Amino acid sequence: MSKTKDLDLLLRRFVEGGLPGCGLMITQRGKTLYEHYEGYADPEKKIPVTERSVFRMASMSKIPMYTTLMMLYERGCFNLTDPISDFLPEWDQSCYYVQLPNGDYRVEPCKNKITISDTLSMKCGLPYCNSQAPTEDRTMQSMQECMKPLLEQGHYTNREHVRAMSKAILAFEPGTHWIYGFSSELAVALIEAITGKGVDDVMQEFLFDPLGMDETRSRYFGDIESRMVKLLAIQKDGSLGPGPTFFDAKHIPGPEHEQGWARLFSTVRDYSKLMSMLANGGIYEGRKIMGRKTIDLMRANGLNETQLKDFDGMYNAGYGYGYGVRTIIDPAKGNLNGSLGAFGWTGGFGTWCEADPAEGVGIVYMHNLMPDMEEYYHHLVRVAAYGLIE
Repeated sequence: MSKTKDLDLLLRRFVEGGLPGCGLMITQRGKTLYEHYEGYADPEKKIPVTERSVFRMASMSKIPMYTTLMMLYERGCFNLTDPISDFLPEWDQSCYYVQLPNGDYRVEPCKNKITISDTLSMKCGLPYCNSQAPTEDRTMQSMQECMKPLLEQGHYTNREHVRAMSKAILAFEPGTHWIYGFSSELAVALIEAITGKGVDDVMQEFLFDPLGMDETRSRYFGDIESRMVKLLAIQKDGSLGPGPTFFDAKHIPGPEHEQGWARLFSTVRDYSKLMSMLANGGIYEGRKIMGRKTIDLMRANGLNETQLKDFDGMYNAGYGYGYGVRTIIDPAKGNLNGSLGAFGWTGGFGTWCEADPAEGVGIVYMHNLMPDMEEYYHHLVRVAAYGLIE
């Protein structure tokens, strides 16, 4: 069993080993078991990481977004088997690549339409396309071709992005494989089409306001920008230097900065409210935010044997994938001391979270670094955090 001082020492060891700064919060049944911060939000200016430090969520933006979509589902706004073309008409017919025995490819019409379930579970057939760099991947080449008009335009909305990508050739028949990527942009477009509102407004109405998440947003407001931790990158010589600044452009208010949706920022304490709610049957501070059984569906593994091979790897060992979240299905395989069905996700700058409904436990860890070195930091945090649970 770990103690709070062991977690203090772990975070201190991270910083002494070169991590700029980090924070960790653990809650159980709505009460704080642990909260601690180490290192600097800005090492050069000697600004320490505190509970007010704001971190870039990157792909951890997906949990609030998919939670919102599941809340729409439990309100009867759609069936998970509905094709996305019911709401996004340009996706009525897609094509996919079929590899031939001689290694060549041909394009065939999809037999199945992409469903909302496919979108929630990353089975739509499109990866991310964030670069115009030369690639041998045919689906990526197709996506790059679709992106050209948007890039020439200079900036674009998520709806324009989704409309353009409807012409891309999928990597596989929808629903047959798992691939991380463009499903999230489709999910945002679905939220907006279903509600007739912008996704930021919907998440604020459904989640952020009810949970009191006053510092989790996508656009700068108040003093948020001044409280953002500095994004640092590991240089070739092992030292830390400034990270790229273009990631933060998406936080600037204005439609010209809208492209790319994984845009949320938050604090450790603020994001912990969401994970506590998800860990405790949809209830936060005595108020029901969403249905317990909806959360159970969200965290149920939906990958078959073939799809688990697509998903598996050292970082995800022992996990399956549900609707927008990884979920523990084999603790022994991944050396996991969390419960079956504990679920969460991660962000590309070093954030990580997990909710364990069996124990009512929510865990939120954050740092911002490139590369994030997630396999080192997150595995140690996970094991030590669960070791604190009685």
